[in-house]
Amino acid sequence: MVCVLAGLSVLGLVVPRPPTASFPPAGGAAGRHVVHLAANPIHTDILLPAAPEVLARFGFLAGDGLDLEHPALATIAIGWGGRTFYTQTPTWDRLTFEAVWRSATLDRSVLHVALGGAVEDGAPGIVRVELGDAAFAALLDAIAASFEPGPDGAPQVLPGMGYGSFDRFYEARERFNLLAGCNTWTAATLRAAGLRTGLWSPLPPLLLWSLVLHAPAAPA
Repeated sequence: MVCVLAGLSVLGLVVPRPPTASFPPAGGAAGRHVVHLAANPIHTDILLPAAPEVLARFGFLAGDGLDLEHPALATIAIGWGGRTFYTQTPTWDRLTFEAVWRSATLDRSVLHVALGGAVEDGAPGIVRVELGDAAFAALLDAIAASFEPGPDGAPQVLPGMGYGSFDRFYEARERFNLLAGCNTWTAATLRAAGLRTGLWSPLPPLLLWSLVLHAPAAPA
C-alpha cells in the first residue's frame, strides 16, 4: 500500500493538471496582487492580502467578531479541511483517534479563516504567488464559493470553534477524505486562478513542487 501511494504521489507531482481558466500574467495592465501560501508538514493555507477589495468581499467576518480594522492586520489566511481534525486539533498534543479516523475515511468539511500580520517573503513554509487583476478576482470567487451558505445566503460560522480571538470556522462545501483533502482544495483553488499544479497534491511539498515544476516558461 505504501508503494502504491508513493507511486501515485510521484505521478500526481509530475503529471500536470491544467488550470480551470487562463488569465494574463501579473504586471503591467493586468495589475499585480501578491498572495502567499503558508505550508506546514500536512496543511496549506492561502494568505490573502488585507486589501480593500478583500476586506469588502469577506466583510461578513466582522459580523462574526473578527476585527477587520485591527492596525496590525495584513493578511487573511483561509484553509479548508476535515471538521473533526481541524476543529479539535489546535496543537498536536490534542490529536485524537477520532480525528485521525475521520481524516482517513470521510468527514464533513470546514473553512478556517484567521487574521494575521505581515508576511515575510522567504520565511520557512511561505511561498509567494503573483496574480493579475482577473486571476485574483477568480481566486476570491473560488474561495467564496467554498463557503456553505445558510438559509439567508450568508456563510455559516461555527459558534465557539475558533482557536482564539482572531479566527473562526465556517461550514464548507464538499466532503473531506484522504484522497481529497486540504491540499487538493488549495490546488484546485489555485487552478481557478489560472495556475497549473500537479495532477494530485495530497501533501504540501507535492503541491509546492508542482507549482514550480509546471510553471510556464519565462518569455525569452
